Amino acid sequence: MPIIKEPFYPIIYVRGFAMTQSAIEETVATPYMGFNLGSTKTRQEWDGEVVRHIFESPLIRLMKDYGYVDNYSNGTENEGRIPAKSVIIHRYYEQADRDIGDGNGAPSIEEAADGLSRLILKTREQVCGEDKEERKRFRVYLVAHSMGGLIVRCLLQNSRIGSPEAKKLVDKVFTYGTPHNGIEIRGVNVPRFLGGWDINNFNRRRIAEYLQLPNHDQVNTLNGTFPESRFFCHVGCNHTDYNLSRLAVGPMSDGLVPIKNASIKDAPRVYTNHSHSGHYGLVNSEEGYQNLIRFLYGNVLVKGILEVEQLPLPPSVRKAHESGRQIRASYYFESTVMPRGAQFRLSDRRTETGSAILRTFDEMFPDSGSSGSSGATPGRAGRMPVLFTVFLDTAKIEAGHTLVITVDLSVRSTEYRISGNLFTRQRIPEENLFREKVTLHASMTGNKWRLRYNLTDEEWGENRGHLADSHNGAFTIPLTSRKGFRGKLLVHSDVVRKS
Repeated sequence: MPIIKEPFYPIIYVRGFAMTQSAIEETVATPYMGFNLGSTKTRQEWDGEVVRHIFESPLIRLMKDYGYVDNYSNGTENEGRIPAKSVIIHRYYEQADRDIGDGNGAPSIEEAADGLSRLILKTREQVCGEDKEERKRFRVYLVAHSMGGLIVRCLLQNSRIGSPEAKKLVDKVFTYGTPHNGIEIRGVNVPRFLGGWDINNFNRRRIAEYLQLPNHDQVNTLNGTFPESRFFCHVGCNHTDYNLSRLAVGPMSDGLVPIKNASIKDAPRVYTNHSHSGHYGLVNSEEGYQNLIRFLYGNVLVKGILEVEQLPLPPSVRKAHESGRQIRASYYFESTVMPRGAQFRLSDRRTETGSAILRTFDEMFPDSGSSGSSGATPGRAGRMPVLFTVFLDTAKIEAGHTLVITVDLSVRSTEYRISGNLFTRQRIPEENLFREKVTLHASMTGNKWRLRYNLTDEEWGENRGHLADSHNGAFTIPLTSRKGFRGKLLVHSDVVRKS
């Protein structure tokens, strides 16, 4: 009987930044460093009764749902053999604690990353011993919050840090609210000279230094050191629930990290309405947990792209356009993704949380020569919105053999400018050009996917639906509105692991 059974590898959790000595001592005093906070919220049921929803924490849920255990016993960390389904905490702040360590300061990013390398190799020894076959099978998952994601990246990306052997053992990385492109205060990247409390860890020049990147303009790249497809970013969009830092960082952030800075280029990511940390933060949320387990253990990747073909203009704006006046416009694209039967949102991009996708007409139709006109056809490839990238698990299907998700999709204009002037006279605020809830039913026969869909604003989502055409590796769902919007939802699906 093998010890290691894919996909259930050990999980190492890497916590985030503790700014002050008291914060360091507080976090060192806790066994799981934030991975076990949990949360309790209320919601209203169909009959009006208000009930509690208790999320026990990702640690407890991993134990209950998948049989994971921690590596503590009798008041100490286990130094002997541990099961493959173990959760290990990278306690890199201990050296800075006055009681447990020397109290002489927190480790640098490089030092913490080097310690993570040693911890990975130690975990392999504890799980596998000298068994050669088990050592070949051994892999580890790294799950990190905030600055912890930068520590993980330092290990993976800096050739001078850690063991090449340890780097190869990392199977997947999941980050919550990591400032992959730094932190900004009032729109300005934190200065490099702010060495006090190690705040300069989030300066892009400093990040480029410890990640061995060639330039510091954009540091949210893995630079070819690790597959982007195996690196997942959970982005928070609620700036109101995260203490006083939100006053400086402001909207379009999780209260500390700007939304635009919390993901890796070309890596899968989701956006949900959670703050940076705490009981209502990303780590201790149902949405965080559901995305984590689907990324680690799921076997299907589903990606949705909206290919816009025609964007209608309001009658008065269209009249101005037809008379030869120049029209400028930009658009919000909102999408919320939920699995069948769920009360959580795997991905939730909305205008009110600052996470909707914003595109100008010229970005989508670069060669139209007529910004804002309806019916324009792109020449060069337009920058069409990627609505969602979610992982699913066929093992979680509760009825039949079909994966079912709903995509609540809307398109709206932000504003129109006619010959440079803002159009307001007949403007209807937040008017949708298109809105529809699309239900997707995906099933596989042999190695071939089949997709059916329902437009559930007008028909029941549980119906058999319409068969989606497949072209160039994507399923195509036509979308239209009576106002004149026309486009296609392109659904890409890929098996990332055998079930």
